[in-house]
Amino acid sequence: MASKAKAVTATIKLVINAGQAKPAPPVGPALGQAGLNIMSFCKDFNAKTADKKPEIPVPVVITAYSDKTFTYVMKTPPVTYCIKQAANIKSGSQRPGHAVAAEISVKHIFDIAQQKQQDVPDMSIDAICRSVAGTCKSMGVKVVNA
Repeated sequence: MASKAKAVTATIKLVINAGQAKPAPPVGPALGQAGLNIMSFCKDFNAKTADKKPEIPVPVVITAYSDKTFTYVMKTPPVTYCIKQAANIKSGSQRPGHAVAAEISVKHIFDIAQQKQQDVPDMSIDAICRSVAGTCKSMGVKVVNA
């Protein structure tokens, strides 16, 4: 008997704080539209992220199949979150390019790039560093050689 490959019916992208997946919006409606078991995802996600700090945002890509099953992949936190943590600020500059919100060293850029390389293994570390530096510029965070 040949096994049939499952047909993908939806790909759902969400950003959920670690250990805080609840059936309330945005998780519930997104999974409910695809006909997935919301509580199963919430319990599994919360169990896998229980060791992380609750304020860390975790991007998740959920793949829904035609038989109402799903798989999901957790990614590393967004670059903006990592930059704000490294610079110890709550938000970027209100006027990027005019006002500097904070300063960050090249070493921090490299550390963030190494962390993000798990999500994009086909990109060089140099390209990821340039991308992180560009995000710093758009947030009004100055990169210094310290």
